[in-house]
Order: sequence, then C-alpha cells, then structure tokens
Amino acid sequence: MEAMQSLFSRMHAASRAEIEPSLAVRRHRLDLLERLLRENETAFAEAISADFGHRSPHETRLLEIFPSLEGLRHARRHLRGWMRPQRRPVSLWFQPGRAQVRYQPLGVVGIIVPWNYPLYLAIGPLTAALAAGNRALVKMSEFTPATAALLEALIGRYFAADEVAVVRGDAEVAQAFSRLPFDHLLFTGSTQVGHHVMRAAADHLTPVTLELGGKSPVIVAPDYPLAKAAERIMVGKCLNAGQTCIAPDYVLLPEGREEAFIAAAKAALAACYPELAHSPDYSTVINDRHFTRLSGYLDEAREKGASVIPLSDVAADLGTRRFPPVLVRGVRDDMRVMQDEIFGPVLPIVSYRELGEAIAYVNARPRPLALYVFDGDPARIERVLAETVSGGVTVNDTLLHIAQDELPFGGVGPSGMGHYHGHAGFLTLSKQKAIFRQSRLSGIGLFKAPYGARFERLIRLLMR
Repeated sequence: MEAMQSLFSRMHAASRAEIEPSLAVRRHRLDLLERLLRENETAFAEAISADFGHRSPHETRLLEIFPSLEGLRHARRHLRGWMRPQRRPVSLWFQPGRAQVRYQPLGVVGIIVPWNYPLYLAIGPLTAALAAGNRALVKMSEFTPATAALLEALIGRYFAADEVAVVRGDAEVAQAFSRLPFDHLLFTGSTQVGHHVMRAAADHLTPVTLELGGKSPVIVAPDYPLAKAAERIMVGKCLNAGQTCIAPDYVLLPEGREEAFIAAAKAALAACYPELAHSPDYSTVINDRHFTRLSGYLDEAREKGASVIPLSDVAADLGTRRFPPVLVRGVRDDMRVMQDEIFGPVLPIVSYRELGEAIAYVNARPRPLALYVFDGDPARIERVLAETVSGGVTVNDTLLHIAQDELPFGGVGPSGMGHYHGHAGFLTLSKQKAIFRQSRLSGIGLFKAPYGARFERLIRLLMR
C-alpha cells in the first residue's frame, strides 16, 4: 500500500511539473510501449498461458498483441492531428473574437485490468493515456500473477517510475487503488465490481470510465444462412473459451430453426477443433472457481427443465479446466444462465416468432455491451440498429467492432459508461479546454451597467 501511494505521489508531482508533454515525448513513450511488446512477445504468450493453465499462443498473438500494436500504430499516426488545437466558430455577437479548444493531459490515470485479456486490456487504455500526455498507474488482476509480474518488470525496464508503473495485489489492494485521487480512473471488469469502483472514486470526484459487460445478444434472421451464422457465432464464442466481455451471450433464433442451428454449431466446432480434448488451440477456464460457476449454471438449468446440448463428445474436466462448448435450450428468465454474464463456452438459444418479438426481448433486459445481427435485408438490419441500444454492434459477424480503432468502444447503462480506443480514448483522457480570445475592437462594452434605453434596444436586437 505504501509503495503504491509513493508511486502515485511521484506521478502526481511529475504531471504537475510537466503540464503538456510535447508531441515528441508522447511519441517516444508510445514507441517504448511498442518495443516492449515486440521484444517480449513470446514471454507474454508463455506467461498468459501459465496463468490460464493453457491458452494458445496463437490466440494471444491474435487477440492481445496484434490489436495492441494496431492501437499503438493508429495513435502514433494520428497524434499530431489529435493534439492540434481546434478553431471553433464564434457567433455574430462576439466577433471578431476567436474561439478554440485546446487538448491538455488530465494528469495521472489509473487503469484497473481484468484477468481475461490481461495484456490487451492493459495496453489499450495505456496507449490512450500516453497519447493524451498522461502518466499511468496500472493495477493488474491477482488471477493472472505471471502476466502481472512480467509486465511490472518490463514496464520498470522501459519507463521511468514517474511515467508508467504496475501495481500487483489482491482485492484489498484494488480497493485502495480505486480510492487514490486519480485524475481519471478506467476500470474494465464486472458490473458488480464496477459499482464499488465508482463509489470509491466518488470520494475524490474522480471521473471514471467503466468498461463492464452484460449479456450480449445475437439475432439471427429467418432467411440468413444458418451454417454461416453458426460458424461466426461459434468462433466468437469459443475464442478464449468464451471468456470475452463481448462474446455472444445468447442467440435469438427464428422458431423452427433450432435443430438446424444445433447441427450447424456442432459442425462449426468440429471444423475449428477436430481434436477438442487435446487441441492446443482451445483455451482453458482461468481457475477452479470460474469452472465451478459455469458447471453450476448448467446444473441449475437442468433442474429447472432446460436441455443442455453438448457440441462434442468431450466431457468437462475440472482437473484440466477444459470446458467444452454447450448450447442450452428451453431457458427461462429465472435461471442464472439467463441472468448473469456467462463468461464461458455456454450458449443459450431462445426462439422468437417475428423480428419485433426478438427486439422486444432485447429491450426488456439491461442494455448490452455488444449486439450482433445476422441478416441480409438492409431494412431489417436498420430496424434492429434503430430500435435497440447497445454499446456496439457487429453486423453479420461477432466481436469485430472492438478491433476498429476509428470506432469508440464502451458500454451503456449497466454495461458501462464512457468510451476509449483511438481518438475517443484521446478525448476521454484529455481536458478539452475552452478558450475565447477577445479582439481589440469589441462591442461587449455596450452591454455593461448602468443599463438604460440603449441597453434595452440592444438586448431586444439580440433576443429577436
């Protein structure tokens, strides 16, 4: 706790001594972060796999290292333009004065990283913080100790302690971290923990960006090719064994197409993981607690009348924490599998009769972090987009909106608040300072006291 407080104090003092780091300084910090990733790619893949029990290095490269590098490249390429003060129009009554917005760093940014993507969800927010000219203190999850230790050591090697530092520790450390008087706090994790983070930040009026989760629905249109939909849904669900905040959480299927979807999902899984029991490409569940939680969802669903449909012949194994994907049919709202964010390879399917019913089903529940619609009809797609609210949408695929650096990423309501990625992250972690420059010739003096007939004529003119 004392070391964490000391790190914060050093960063706070340094941020006040260097109010606006130059473009060159910011680019240098982004370059250091890129070097850190490129020179230690194998070490990160090994550390993450050790934390999970097993995670394919190919998945780590695809889902963590590649998007981190892309985000860094995008920020570096656009940073000069982002930093440039923007002129804003001045109304007739205040001309020839001039107005502009200047973008300044907030100071010290706190970043709380979850366990499911411990590298990408540290580097992404850190990229935004450094691009905006801030210093950053990063709290890693206690569930990924190997990755946390590696990142802490590397950050200490590549950066000065008052630029970027990593903190490790349990939930008690995380609570103390949330109570530090950051200039901004960015948290990625569960909605439940997000409540605690926001309460802790409120003591110092620290602004927060909350990247939470929820139940991200998939709507499949009646005439969309089921084989294609099932393949793309299962790919999105099986990456990282479903331990992804925007993974498909349940599928809304046209009534009568359930059996065909089940068959297509089995075929898609077999094509991706032909030897699922031993496949090096399929990740394991992070720890015993989460494995037991997923098993509990299925046990309760069976007890309440749902059907659990295995998509392979492989059984779940607590010893290895390998949890094969399953579908759940006949679900009800009182089942935990339909209440909690699943965060694993369990996929409920729900039937609907017409599109309005599917839209109403989504809208009757908390607004999701992501929504997916599979449809070839532009009018129906537009109806779903217009009549639902979610953090983001991918049409005719899953997950891919998160990889677009020009798109803001963030939730809505229980799935989060605020945005980052690309320019949105730069804006979130910058103070947009409003500046008005008065000209030497100005008529504003005509409106000062004492008020009289001339003032009345002028104010009527302004308000006409």
